[in-house]
Amino acid sequence: MGHHVTVISSSDRKREEAIDHLGVDDYLVSSYSTRMQEAADSLDYIIQKIDYYGCYQYSSPVCLPHGYARKTITGRFIGSMKETEEMLEFWREKGLKSMIEMVKMDYVNTVLQRLEKNDVRYRFVIDVAGSKLDQ
Repeated sequence: MGHHVTVISSSDRKREEAIDHLGVDDYLVSSYSTRMQEAADSLDYIIQKIDYYGCYQYSSPVCLPHGYARKTITGRFIGSMKETEEMLEFWREKGLKSMIEMVKMDYVNTVLQRLEKNDVRYRFVIDVAGSKLDQ
């Protein structure tokens, strides 16, 4: 869509997939402070996809070094129904797809354990309809 896209992640685990499958232009590991500082001037707009916002120590994987002070950082906000419909239509037009891991309700405890271990690639989606809750 014409943008230079850089992924910032806490480890190298997703590098190959981000570059080869998702087609990002660059991949940064947040704990590599020199590389993060070098990239500071190349990032005009940062979309934060994590729930934790606003850390104060750079040792945290979600913190940005001082050169990022004048950057626009945004997260995901819940929009109106109209905005949601517009976003879904945009995705349809562009042929975009979400990357999720569908799980049944009986797997929820394992999901929580995996979240604690940072063993999650993308979003978990619970298949409530297919979970046979009445048994």
